[in-house]
Amino acid sequence: MKNCIMAILVFYTNHIIAQQPLDTIYANDTKNVALFFPEPIRQGITGSDNFVFTYNREKQQYFGLLQAKPGKESNLLVINRNGSIFSYIVRYKSQLSKLNYFVPKSSSIGNERPVTNDSTDVKRVEDSVDNNTFYYTKFSSYLLDKRQRIGTIQKRNDGIILSINNIVFDKEELYFVIQIENKSTLDYDLNFLNLSVETRQKGKKKSLQKLFQEPIFRYHVPSRITEGKVVRLVYVMPKFSIGNDRRLVVELNEKDGERDLKLKVSHKYINNPN
Repeated sequence: MKNCIMAILVFYTNHIIAQQPLDTIYANDTKNVALFFPEPIRQGITGSDNFVFTYNREKQQYFGLLQAKPGKESNLLVINRNGSIFSYIVRYKSQLSKLNYFVPKSSSIGNERPVTNDSTDVKRVEDSVDNNTFYYTKFSSYLLDKRQRIGTIQKRNDGIILSINNIVFDKEELYFVIQIENKSTLDYDLNFLNLSVETRQKGKKKSLQKLFQEPIFRYHVPSRITEGKVVRLVYVMPKFSIGNDRRLVVELNEKDGERDLKLKVSHKYINNPN
């Protein structure tokens, strides 16, 4: 079975290398390197035993952890639940400068499933996507006009104020109404705004484990907040709840700047939305 899997891995890798150069990911044996994918991981395979890629095989999740022992470089093949294929060169490095990789859909080198020619099925999928997008847009616009608040949840740094104005449950989604206010004398260029769930591990060696939450829709997300302006936006997430040992972290990162904020939201707000 091991030989069969390796043969498949070599076949995919040879085919991929012929198409385009692969990105390189570095790992070592003292830290976990986390890879966050746009769809849950169905399968992950490394080409050498000195590299280990772990992921939840029973309950498919969006992230996996890579570790490495000293040795020759190898490769990593990951297949998402939707059949998207991702491939990387992996190398050991004693000192790591990057521990988290957020993999965009555009990094996929192909799909294991053939593209369907059934125009009826394609039309149904397109109709479903368009209907969802239309509904998310209308409901998000409605929430921005509505001045309902869930409480005072905010974080400040150098004149930048990040707030959660509202959390609303509708159908099967949670809508996060987020506000960014620029009270500084400089424009604020947005690099990214991420939501993740943070878990505090118990025991003698306490640690934090963070799981990135991918929005299914974003509304009115700006690239820049000019001096003295306030912007409000909406992130639409699949409905989820968290235990009292977890919290939501909203991370705002400035492009080419250091005015970064991490807003921590208690489980009680997530589990009791409006």
